[in-house]
Amino acid sequence: MKYADSGVNIDAATRALDRSKKAIRSTWDSRVRNELGAFGGLFQAAEGEPLLVASVDGVGTKVMVAKLAGRYDTVGQDLVNHCVDDILVQGAEPLFFLDYFATSRLKEDVLPEIIAGFARGCRENGCALLGGETAEMPGVYGEGEFDLAGTIVGRVREEDVIDGSGIMAGDRVWGLPSTGLHTNGYSLARAVLLEEAGFKVTDKPTELGGKSVGDALLAVHRSYLNDLRAVWSVFGRPAVHGLVHITGGGFYDDIPRVVPDGLCVDVDPSTWIPLPVFKLIEEKGGVADREMYRVFNMGVGMVVVTAKEVDLTKVEGLGATEIGTVIPGSEKVRLPF
Repeated sequence: MKYADSGVNIDAATRALDRSKKAIRSTWDSRVRNELGAFGGLFQAAEGEPLLVASVDGVGTKVMVAKLAGRYDTVGQDLVNHCVDDILVQGAEPLFFLDYFATSRLKEDVLPEIIAGFARGCRENGCALLGGETAEMPGVYGEGEFDLAGTIVGRVREEDVIDGSGIMAGDRVWGLPSTGLHTNGYSLARAVLLEEAGFKVTDKPTELGGKSVGDALLAVHRSYLNDLRAVWSVFGRPAVHGLVHITGGGFYDDIPRVVPDGLCVDVDPSTWIPLPVFKLIEEKGGVADREMYRVFNMGVGMVVVTAKEVDLTKVEGLGATEIGTVIPGSEKVRLPF
């Protein structure tokens, strides 16, 4: 199976956004400090002030797994952590978060669980849940269906911005472990596990080592904020040349977003073992290796590019694995498939 078979066409989305670049740039002035394609938008309100960094995202069809499992306390936290990671890759610390919850008909026992997840994520990341919007739209959503979106705003000093420009040949490439699918690839995961393989969310395939399908799919998206704080405290901010949050588009689409022209991140997937849920999806769906690494994080949620003298295994509790190196090349990213 391919992602497109489940109804998601990454290439079509990329083409549509390419056609929209002129309209987007027409709204910019000198206060916008990033290029299109960055994980978050950089904005400087006044000369000399820290830059504001903003990002907006959702949790995709993970909400459908939450509905099937009757468990709504995790997807809000997922969304906060995802947004935190998106601005973290540019070196930003979160300030506040805004949520959007839309449904066909409000269920009073569901919304508080979701908001509790938002609040837990905000507390753990040290940001305020500043406000939000709740919308009931019968006819747009089916009975019991809902969707989530969130916007985060953070800040970073101009001299601390991480944009990949410091990446150079010989840099070391590290992977920080994920907790699961995080918030991407759920349309394909559901098509394979819940439709093709016929699993229920309560089933416990032997491949998952006693964990249910629902638990594996609802594992909370990891925030890497404290992990990177630990790295910076040991090695200093200049030691980190680039950060990549592995989300939609996987290794093939996300890594090139931060790599300068003329360089290539050479990734060796044999350096780590993908989580069991990914192997289950690959085997039950007959999904090709290249497709797996374009859709999913495969157990690596954050890629860290550092100076060659930096050894991230010395940071206690980080769980970093060296997964590659930066070499000269025009591809920007290279995997063996």
